[in-house]
Amino acid sequence: MTNKGNITIVIADDHPMLLKGLQDELESHGYKVVGQALNGMQALELILTLTPSVALLDIDMPLLTGFEVIKTAKEKRSLTKFIVLSFHKEAEYVSQAKALQINGYLLKEDSFEEVERCIEAAVNDEEYFSRSFDAFSLRNANEELRKLSLLTPSETTILKLIAQQYTSNEIADTLCVSSRTVEKHRSNIIVKLGLEGGTNAVTNWALVHKNTIMAM
Repeated sequence: MTNKGNITIVIADDHPMLLKGLQDELESHGYKVVGQALNGMQALELILTLTPSVALLDIDMPLLTGFEVIKTAKEKRSLTKFIVLSFHKEAEYVSQAKALQINGYLLKEDSFEEVERCIEAAVNDEEYFSRSFDAFSLRNANEELRKLSLLTPSETTILKLIAQQYTSNEIADTLCVSSRTVEKHRSNIIVKLGLEGGTNAVTNWALVHKNTIMAM
């Protein structure tokens, strides 16, 4: 068991009462809370400045969402382990968390015992998702990411542009390639993702899964 006193934590939630309650609970169990934030921008600044062991973040925050904080921090090579605390159980949120390789995903209805289990897993570089998530949702998210991992870097770039509603001609101009090359990549993407439904299949899929795609 990791020594709790050695675990430094930044917490962020735009509800002051929830933030205070979480801080009190963590500190009463021996954890060291080194920073609190009421919005995503504050959270990001604290994470990059204080380099805590763990950051516990709400997803829905002003200025930057919890996911945006994590994505930016990771791009800046942060070594902090990330756990999100949310009311959201929807599959799209699970997929985004998986795409960002977040260490933990907890629901605000979970007990503090589960929070502790998640923190322990995170500091040991393991993944922990709330037991409230059903196995089907987690399997679907893993399968979705497995398919996305089959894409080449060029195909991933094109899929991100498709998700932003670029046309094939606009993608060709942006990437300085021919429209024929873009269409070939689109065909490969359709095959790798196992999509059906004709030429619009990849566009429709990308729009539905935009947040997961952009998190990659």
